[in-house]
Parts: sequence; structure tokens; C-alpha cells
Amino acid sequence: MRDVTKGGIGTSLRRLMPSRQAHQQEPKLTRISVALTAMLALALAITAAVTLIGLHFLHVQHFKPERQLSAATLFNLLKVAFAVAAGIGAVVALVTAYRRQRIAEFADQRHELAEQREQTRLLNERFSTAAGQLGHDNPAIRLAGVYAMAGLADDWPQQRQTCVDVLCAYLRMPYQPDPADEAPIAERLALRAGREVRHTVIRVITAHLQPDDRRAPTTAPWHGLNLDFTGVIFDGGNFNGAQFTGGQVNFTSAQFTGGEVDFRNAEFTGGRIDFSRAQFTGGRVSFISAEFTGGRVSFDRAQFTGGEVDFISAKFTSGLIDFTFAQFSGASVGFGLAEVSDSTLSFFGAKVSSGKVDFVGAKFTGGRVGFDRAQFTGGEASFLAAEFTGSRVSFDRAQFTGGEVDFSEPEDWSSPPTFPNWGNKPPSAVHIPTQQAKAP
Repeated sequence: MRDVTKGGIGTSLRRLMPSRQAHQQEPKLTRISVALTAMLALALAITAAVTLIGLHFLHVQHFKPERQLSAATLFNLLKVAFAVAAGIGAVVALVTAYRRQRIAEFADQRHELAEQREQTRLLNERFSTAAGQLGHDNPAIRLAGVYAMAGLADDWPQQRQTCVDVLCAYLRMPYQPDPADEAPIAERLALRAGREVRHTVIRVITAHLQPDDRRAPTTAPWHGLNLDFTGVIFDGGNFNGAQFTGGQVNFTSAQFTGGEVDFRNAEFTGGRIDFSRAQFTGGRVSFISAEFTGGRVSFDRAQFTGGEVDFISAKFTSGLIDFTFAQFSGASVGFGLAEVSDSTLSFFGAKVSSGKVDFVGAKFTGGRVGFDRAQFTGGEASFLAAEFTGSRVSFDRAQFTGGEVDFSEPEDWSSPPTFPNWGNKPPSAVHIPTQQAKAP
């Protein structure tokens, strides 16, 4: 299988290139002759209106005719003429001054528009260059493209989502995690180099999702952006400390096949995080000390068939964490020391057929944990030393036909889970403490 970086990735990435912004039309000045004519007409109209209104209120019926032009009348006529001339001059001066100001403003606007067009041109050129680097055959050039695209995202808020989409699209490209041992050394080295580029993409994204006090001063926050990891093959990667605080983060049908994918100390506080139909088939995926405080995190129909998935010491304080119809058939999935205080943790219809699901030392202090209609046909589900103090833990219509489900030696049984009505005793696969279990 060819590496992701070969074959049409450059073309694929360039399809995400933002369209160039349309040039804004430059403002146009009204011709000065038109402006002067309009202003004089307006001045004459105002003068006529004021005169008519004044004559109306003075109750003037007609003008007194004079057969001879007296000096006083001539003087008054001259004053009116000079006043009209002065008014016209004032209007001309006002229009000229206003036009001079507008010309200066338009010059500034033209300069600003020219700068914007030049900036947009340079940003588009940077995008094209970075996308071309990501599609290059040389891994070192692809690494440069990763950092170039991330830097462009920081400098271009209007197209930040597009730049991040390109980085996620790189991860979604077809990828072979590890060649066979008998593969030529050149092929193995090439694929390892490609893996380093992919892990760098993950590190760059994670660096931008860190809290303010841990993020580099020159690194812009990418919180709230959409991250599309649909179908991505993860053979390692570091999301340690990332804050998924908004937008939609999509791991639908992702494959966790080897290495370690680290979500330790990550925070899931809003939006939707989707691991639906994800496949955990090898390696280790760590959610140790992660915090789930809002929104919805979905592992709906996820398959845990190999490797380790650790939610050790995770905190589920609000929102919905959904393992509906998830299949546990070979992996070791650990919720040891996890705390469920005010959220809904749903395993509705989940199937445990092999492997181990571990709730050792977990604390159920609030909210709801539902294993309704879950099927335990093999493997092991251990609640050893768990604390049932406040959560509503329900196994309504759950089926226990094989394997082992161990509730023995709880740390606290004051608010025990509810089980199906087993009559005199539970199935042999279920071990509960001597205290009476609650029936639904």
C-alpha cells in the first residue's frame, strides 16, 4: 500500500484552498459641479421656505410699491445682495472643504483596500505553498508544510478553520501503519518518516488546544474549531492536556491500531466529541485523568477488540458519555478510580464477550450509569472495591450468561446498583456482596 503522502494528496489538499476574496469596489466621489448645484439649490430652497414662513407669521398681505428708489432701499438691496453672495461663497467653501476631506478619506480607503488585497494575495500564496509542501514526496518538506500551515492558521483568523481542515485531511489520507518485517528497508524507513509527519500534525493541533497558561505565547488558540478525524488510523499520537471546549470533534470510525494515543488530562467540556464506530484494536489509548464536564462524548457502537483503553481516574461530572451498543471483545478497558458525580454514563445494549472491563475502585457518587440491556457473555467486568454512594447504577434487563461480573468487596454499598429480579439468587456469573442487592 502506498503512503498517504504520495499520489494526489497535493491536489486533494489544494481543493480546500480558500477562494480569493472579491475585490471591494472603491468608493466614487460625486462631481464637484453636481455637488455645488445641489448645495446651492438646497440653500435657495431653505431660504425661500424660511422667507415664506416668516411672511406668513408676520401676516404680510402685500408689498408697498415705491415709485423712486430711496437710499435706504438701495442700501437694503445691497445688503441682501452681499448676503446672498456671501452665502453662495460659504456654500462653495463648505462644499470644497468637504470634498477635500472626502478625497483624503477616499485616499486612505483606497490605500487600506490595496493593503487588504495584497495581504489576501500573500496569505493565499502561503496557503498554496504550504499545501504543496504537504503533498511533497520528501518527508522533511512535508514537516515544513505542517508548521507552515499551522503558522498560517495563526495569522489568518478568517480562514483558520480551512487551514485546520487541511491538517485533519492529511491525517485522513490512506495510510498503512506498519509494513511487514520482510518489507524492504527503504519502504519501512519511508513509512516511519510518514508516521513522524502524522504524529507532528497531532502534536501541532494539541499545542493549539492547550489552556492559556500552557500554550506558547506565539500560538493562537484553536478552541471551538471543528476537528474531523473521521476514519483516521492512529498508531500513536499525543493529545495530552488538550481542551476540547467547543465545536465538533469527530473520531467516527477511527482506528486505534498500535502505539500509544495519549488523551491524559484532556478536558471535554462542550460541543460533541464523536468516537462512534471507532475501532480499538491494539496499542494503548489513554484517557487517564481526563475530565468530561459537558456536551456529549459518544463511543456509540465502538469496538474494543485489542490493546488497552484507560479511563483511570477520569472525572465524569456532567454531560453524556455514551457507550451504547459498544462491543468489548478482547481489549482491556479500565475505568479504575474513575469518578461519576453528575453525568450520564450509558452502556445501553453494550456487549462484553471477552477481554476485561475494569471499574476497580471507581466512585459512583451522582448522576446515572446505565447498563440496561447490556449482555455479559464472556470476559470479565470487575467492580472490585467500587463505591456506590449516590449514582443510580442500573442493570435493567441486562443478561449475564457467561464470563464473570464481580461486585464483591465494595468500598461502599450504601446506594447499590439495581439488577434484574433474579429470584433467590443471581446467576453464577455474577458475584455480589452479602448485602441485599436492589431489584428494579
